This record gives sequence, C-alpha cells and structure tokens, in this order.
Amino acid sequence: MILTNVEHVPGKEIIEHFGIVTGSTVQAKHIGKDFMAALKNIVGGELKSYTDLLNDARETSIARMVAEAEEKGANAVINIRFATSAIASGASELYVYGTAVKLR
Repeated sequence: MILTNVEHVPGKEIIEHFGIVTGSTVQAKHIGKDFMAALKNIVGGELKSYTDLLNDARETSIARMVAEAEEKGANAVINIRFATSAIASGASELYVYGTAVKLR
C-alpha cells in the first residue's frame, strides 16, 4: 500500500478512485503518567510518554485507514491528512483521512 500526503504519485497513473477512507483512535494516558508529565512540564523537556502515546495512536489510525482502503480494492491512499481533537478531559482522538485509489 502506497501512502502519501500529495495528490499524485510520481510515475504512477490513477486508474480508479474509491473515495475517502478514514481511521481514528481515542486514547487517554494513565493517571500516573499524567502526574509525571505535569512534573516534567515544570522543568521542561520532552514528554516522552505523550510522544509514545501519539506515535501509537498514529500507527493505529493509519492501520485502520489502510484496512478500509484494502477492503475497497485500493493499492494507495493519497492526499493523507491528520487531525486531533479533545474528546474528554485527558482523552484525545487522532483522526487520519485520505483518498483511496488504484494506481498503475
């Protein structure tokens, strides 16, 4: 599966268009890790546990989008975009979407 954030794949021709495909996940951090992140926020630096959480959420969302594209018969998803939103206190959604196509 080819995944790209541009509208065309160089050297490939779009021969079929399947429409928008999406993937999302809602995740929350453990209360203990929230406390440690609050302490880290005081002294500065990377909040590693949140970086890991975001990476996991991105991978999960992409996998769900790819599964939807494969079900439709696509071999690529183009023009991919990401969005995030707060769902509840301490919980956020990571949403990914793109256009499923068949390339030749």
